[in-house]
Amino acid sequence: MTEDIAAPIDTRQSERKVILASSLGTVFEWYDFYLYGLLATVISAQFFSGVNETTGFIFALGAFAAGFAVRPFGALVFGRIGDLVGRKNTFLVTMGIMGASTFLVGVLPSYASIGVAAPVLLVVLRLLQGLALGGEYGGAATYVAEHAPEGKRGLFTSFIQTTATLGLFAALGVVITIRSLIGEEAFADWGWRLPFLISIILLGVSLWIRMQLNESPVFQKMKDEGTTSKAPLTEAFGRWANLKWVIIALFGAVAGQAVVWYTGQFYALFFLEKTLKVDGATANILIAIALALGTPFFILFGWLSDRIGRKPIILAGCALAALTYFPAFHMLTAAANPALAEAQAKAPVTVVANPAACSVQFDPVGKNKFDRTACDVAKSYLAKAGIPYASRDAEDDSAAVIVGQKAIWIANPSGGIGPGTNAGSIPYSLAEVGAALDAAGYPAKADPARIDKPRVVGVLFYLVLLVTMVYGPIAALLVELFPSRIRYTAMSLPYHIGNGWFGGFLPTTAFAMVAATGNIYYGLWYPVVLAALTVVVGLFLLPETFRRRIDE
Repeated sequence: MTEDIAAPIDTRQSERKVILASSLGTVFEWYDFYLYGLLATVISAQFFSGVNETTGFIFALGAFAAGFAVRPFGALVFGRIGDLVGRKNTFLVTMGIMGASTFLVGVLPSYASIGVAAPVLLVVLRLLQGLALGGEYGGAATYVAEHAPEGKRGLFTSFIQTTATLGLFAALGVVITIRSLIGEEAFADWGWRLPFLISIILLGVSLWIRMQLNESPVFQKMKDEGTTSKAPLTEAFGRWANLKWVIIALFGAVAGQAVVWYTGQFYALFFLEKTLKVDGATANILIAIALALGTPFFILFGWLSDRIGRKPIILAGCALAALTYFPAFHMLTAAANPALAEAQAKAPVTVVANPAACSVQFDPVGKNKFDRTACDVAKSYLAKAGIPYASRDAEDDSAAVIVGQKAIWIANPSGGIGPGTNAGSIPYSLAEVGAALDAAGYPAKADPARIDKPRVVGVLFYLVLLVTMVYGPIAALLVELFPSRIRYTAMSLPYHIGNGWFGGFLPTTAFAMVAATGNIYYGLWYPVVLAALTVVVGLFLLPETFRRRIDE
């Protein structure tokens, strides 16, 4: 009798129902969560207009990351509930919180209407979204895995892994459609609210679907036998036998998976739009095509992990990312904005200045106008224009911008000037810099006629393919690492620390690194280092799990 209760579902109709219901609900939650990421540039203008443009965009990414910051806390709260009272009911609570928070973003007044209260309220809603998502993923993955037949957990949970991409794809589809129907100007003014508002319809449908589910057979067995955990937090994290696997899972699998995921699906989009100056609609379409081509590979690698194991596929994806990110993004620049790549090669830009006189081009409070030193004037001008540059040290407080072979001395705001021949005024100096950049061929934005779209899609598809390698098998790996009594809690925390912190803060951190150095590729060191670390830790410490039973 015990075996009957614990047995996995055995009909195709039931299998499809479990996967479809779990996946559709999770697609909706990812749709909600990623709308904000896709609209970061618009939201920067709507809610962070009180600071300079570079800082505003980084703040917008920071508000995006705020939702990720609280995901581990959501994992603890809802993971505990899921291990105490069941997987199904926890689904409904997390979805309700997520849906309400998303709808409210669509009616939130802008900075121009209510001042600083606008970004504060936006961050509060993002925090609620993050808490809800922190409880969602572990429940969905655990629920599906506990229904899956032996030898098919990788395949079954890979459908859950597609939900993040499908949710992003759905959000892209809605954004692209609305942008096309009403135009960029109207979209930037008021149309950006529509994708948030229509999510209330998806919420109703998803809640109805989730309510059709029964409890997972593994949890039902524990409940019937009275063997559920009474203190899942203490059992999962207060005992070294379980805690060590939480730590190994984080640094030997999830950290690398997270940075590869967010680099391939988010940083690439931001890089196209913000750094390479590709218009938003085109960037979204190119990403959407790459996602459509890549999404089936989540299922392929999930299926493959049932045959050769989870570990080799995940670590191979991390290793390829660490080795190829720099050349891949150089290829992306050459394909998406060839004029920029050509200008960089022909006439690289260098700022020569005393490091002590240079500020980091990121101002958290919006008070620094970057006009106190010649170095700040030069770097601020280049940052606003989106021009990549290198830095070279000088001994005095003078500063010069070198474009190719041409050096332009920048007037010092304190009154002194460099040894150049310009008139000594800042506007005159910057006008000379602008003329030199124009002469060198630096573009104000990517020329749509010169974008090599097949090549861009090819690079983006490769980045998504790496995502599918690391993400397709990760749910099965995490489920199999932990006993069923504490599975929801134990697997959720490393997943959401990795994806919420290491991954969620990637765009903000990477763009801040770029702003600090002027090197548009410098931010890639963040995912490269973490992916390489994961390969090393995982290779030596992470066990293979694909032959384990999970109903014990």
